[in-house]
Amino acid sequence: MKKDTKQMYIMLIPAVAMFLVFVIWPFFDGAKLTFYNWNGYSQNMTFVGFNNYKSLISDSSFKKALINTLTYGIVCTLIQNIIGLVYALLVNQKFILKNTVRTFVYLPSIISGLVMGYMMYNIFQYSSGALNDIMLLLGLDKIDWLGEATRAKWIIIIINSIQFVGVAMLIYLAGLQRIPKNLIEASSLDGANQFQVFRQITFPLLIPAIRSSVIINLIGGLQLYGVIMALTNGGPGGATNSVSTLINVRYFNNEDAGGAAAIGLVLFFIVFVISYSANRFFNSKEVEL
Repeated sequence: MKKDTKQMYIMLIPAVAMFLVFVIWPFFDGAKLTFYNWNGYSQNMTFVGFNNYKSLISDSSFKKALINTLTYGIVCTLIQNIIGLVYALLVNQKFILKNTVRTFVYLPSIISGLVMGYMMYNIFQYSSGALNDIMLLLGLDKIDWLGEATRAKWIIIIINSIQFVGVAMLIYLAGLQRIPKNLIEASSLDGANQFQVFRQITFPLLIPAIRSSVIINLIGGLQLYGVIMALTNGGPGGATNSVSTLINVRYFNNEDAGGAAAIGLVLFFIVFVISYSANRFFNSKEVEL
């Protein structure tokens, strides 16, 4: 082994050690917990085998949370990528305020989901929310925006999408800036209009950016937690729970650490399978410059 290569591996040891201690070991420790009945704090743990997994099959709250999670992940990803691409195409043009637009679109993404949720709660809450105050000023009746399941889900989706659309915008902007300008110019000289240039050149060459943006937004949407806890706390009646918030309910409210760990492991595999499948799909569509 060359000396430089050996030194490189030695320098990797601290990072590998931290990864093993803070990622790999907790993962397998949590996976082991799924085979036990434990309330989360006592010294008594009862081995129950696969019972925690079997109970999820007939658990209506888990099925509802799973459907919500897939809905949040897919719909938020679609909205974020469509609007993010539009923003990227806009700020890729030359105009005076393009840097200001980039900043304002990206700014919400640096705020945690929990903080964003509490900020939006002050707008949508029934008793003294800003939106209902405006409606009263207009002579309209107040609406319990977060008290109806379907409406509350859409509010969660819209808030999460707006918060992280800036991430998609930056990824697409980076993708647009790596497309050779001579290709665009040559196609324009050949008589192609803007839509034809986008469909035949820009969009195919954006596949790597689309892949990155879709996977990042999918993972974020499938793990949605903070904004739900702040806005609805999973209500009304658990109707807006995601799998992530259901883990919180199982562990802290139901004192079922083993069941919560089982749900967490299922969520891990859901995120992994969907992300891996999306990555394979976009790899097959990628074109060479």
